[in-house]
Amino acid sequence: DLGITNQIQYSTNLGQTNWAVLTNVVVTNSPYLFVDAAAPPAPYRFYRVAALYQTNNPAPAGMALIPAGSFTMGNCMDPNGGDPDELPLHTVQVSAFYMDRYDVTKTLWDDVYHWATNHGYNFDYGAQGKANNHPAHSMTWYDAVKWCNARSEKEARVPAYYTSAEQTTVYRSGRINVQNDWVKWDRGYRLPTEAEWEKAARAGASGQRFPWGNTISWSQANYYASPSGYAYDVSPTSGYHPTFNDGVYPYTSPAGYFAPNGYGLYDMAGNVWQWCWDWYGSYSSGSQTDPRGAASGSYRVIRGGSWYFEAFLCRTAYRDYDFPDDRYDDDGIRSVLPAGQ
Repeated sequence: DLGITNQIQYSTNLGQTNWAVLTNVVVTNSPYLFVDAAAPPAPYRFYRVAALYQTNNPAPAGMALIPAGSFTMGNCMDPNGGDPDELPLHTVQVSAFYMDRYDVTKTLWDDVYHWATNHGYNFDYGAQGKANNHPAHSMTWYDAVKWCNARSEKEARVPAYYTSAEQTTVYRSGRINVQNDWVKWDRGYRLPTEAEWEKAARAGASGQRFPWGNTISWSQANYYASPSGYAYDVSPTSGYHPTFNDGVYPYTSPAGYFAPNGYGLYDMAGNVWQWCWDWYGSYSSGSQTDPRGAASGSYRVIRGGSWYFEAFLCRTAYRDYDFPDDRYDDDGIRSVLPAGQ
């Protein structure tokens, strides 16, 4: 189906009921040709396409629909090839939502920021950006959350974040450790939960190291290459991405420079880390539905790696964290909206 996410599945036996998921794609034209270049030699391999989610409400401009469904969260590769906090593997059911196709750019950040500062918002620092079409960076988690609220109010939406469980006072200033029950989860722009982020990054293709497959190179992402350190890093030499290493930090790349994943999302590995909602904590071994992380903590989760870090940290399962008032030139944001808004 055109304009929505379609899942490509395969089987070696037409009689089996559980088909394997190969990838998800957003079909933008018809006819659409897909080639399974990685298919192993086999007598037969059958394919089918399933429309994952349809809605009468098209995705808002600049956003992609992430369909409802379950996935296996954590390090699905060799357990010895990741960090302990990426385990245990567990099944997570996530409701449908929209996500920004791109890291929030400096242009978008500034547009909302200038509106916000004229409408009762106070930010500690705001954000920086190497160029207008590059990701905004160096915002604190607190400023990122307030920015999401401002984006909602600017578009006449109900904000997501409040200063107490009563959900009456919109969070617009200060450094407040907003709690899970202070959030209107079905309203407004907000940061993705860690589970939403990983589902979106995997794009329906389970068991892969990166959003597109099991190896990484400079043709796919902006990161610090180290092919001698990681067999799955297939860039020709070590170092920062040569296209963006101009001697002036940060070495970010323009939003949308590389190919998107199966959900139409760009830079889900490399370029800048993306702030998530959750307090950093240990995984549960049980199945979960729309988890929102620990009730409290010291750090907030960041995901995706960056221009500064090696391939190991750009893996989809990799978990990192910062204090919510930290500011780094490789930290950015990507916001989400509940489906149907």
